[in-house]
Amino acid sequence: MFDYSCSRRQFLGLAGGIAAMAGLGLAGCGNSAASAAKGSAAGSAAAKDIAGEVTYDGASSFQALVEAAAEKFMDKYPDVIISGSGNGSGKGLTAVAAGTVTIGNSDVFAETKLEKDDVKNLVDHEVAVVGMGPVVSKNVKVDDLSLEQLKGIFSGTITNWKEVGGDDATIVVLNRKAGSGTRATFEAAVFRSEANEFKGDAELDKSGDVQTQLSSTDNAISYLDFSHYDDSKFNAVKVEGVEPKSENVYDNKFPIWATEHMYCAKDADEATTAFLDFMLSDDVQKELVEQQGFIPVSEMKVVKDASGKVTEK
Repeated sequence: MFDYSCSRRQFLGLAGGIAAMAGLGLAGCGNSAASAAKGSAAGSAAAKDIAGEVTYDGASSFQALVEAAAEKFMDKYPDVIISGSGNGSGKGLTAVAAGTVTIGNSDVFAETKLEKDDVKNLVDHEVAVVGMGPVVSKNVKVDDLSLEQLKGIFSGTITNWKEVGGDDATIVVLNRKAGSGTRATFEAAVFRSEANEFKGDAELDKSGDVQTQLSSTDNAISYLDFSHYDDSKFNAVKVEGVEPKSENVYDNKFPIWATEHMYCAKDADEATTAFLDFMLSDDVQKELVEQQGFIPVSEMKVVKDASGKVTEK
C-alpha cells in the first residue's frame, strides 16, 4: 500500500463531518446558531452533493499544485477527502492502472511507462505545463550549458567543471531514479533517442530530495522543474544561452519542458472526476497554476506528443 501523507486534511475532513453531525443535533434542539449553520451547509450541499475519497500518487514535480487545488476543493466539498504522495511518475501510473489510487500524476504520457492494455483503460487530463532545467551548487561558477555539454555530464564523459568553463573540480552528478518523469523529460531533451545508462553519484527519489542534497553538496549538478527552483540554495543554469523562465517555454525556445498529466480510470468515481474537472476550472487554471510556477496549457504556442515531437498549435 502507498503511504498517503495528508493526515492533517483527513483529520479536518473527519472533524468537519463530526461538526456537521453535531450541528444537526443542536438544530433539532432548537439552537438558532446551529440552525443558521445548518442552513448555510444545506445551501452548499444543494449546489452539488459530492462525497468520497480521492487518492493519488506520482510526479513530485507538481505535487504542490495538486495539494493546493485539493485544499480549495475540500473547502468547497467538505465530504471529500483527497490525499496522496509524490513517488514518481512511473509509480503513479502503475498505481492508477492497478487501481490502488484513483489518480496517477505524471510528467510523461502513460504510453511511455505502461502496456497498451493498461493505457486504454485510463483517461488523460493535461492540467499544466512545466519547464525543467539544470541546477548547480552555489559554489559552481558555470551559468550556461549547451545540450551537448549536458549530455557529456549526465553520461559521465565530462567529469570536471573545468571542461565546461568552471573551476578545476570533480562534478558530482545528482540524478533522479528510474521511473521519474522529471528524469525522463530531461533525458528526452538532452539525449533524444539515445540510451543512457549512467546513474551518476546518487539517484534521488523526489524533487525535494534534490533540493536538499544540492544545497548541502559542493560542485554538484542536477535538474529540477521551475517550481522547485530556490535561488537561496542553488543556482539555475541557462541552456543554449536561454534563461530558464516560463515565457521561454511557450514557444519551445527553452527546450526542456513537460506537460503535466493526471490520469484516472475510465470508470472513475464521482469524487475523482469532480476533482479532475476542478483542476481544469478557472479556479485552478487562472489562479493556482501560475501561482505555483506552472504554465496554463492554454498559453502554450506549441504541443508535445508522446514521442517528444514538438509542433505548433
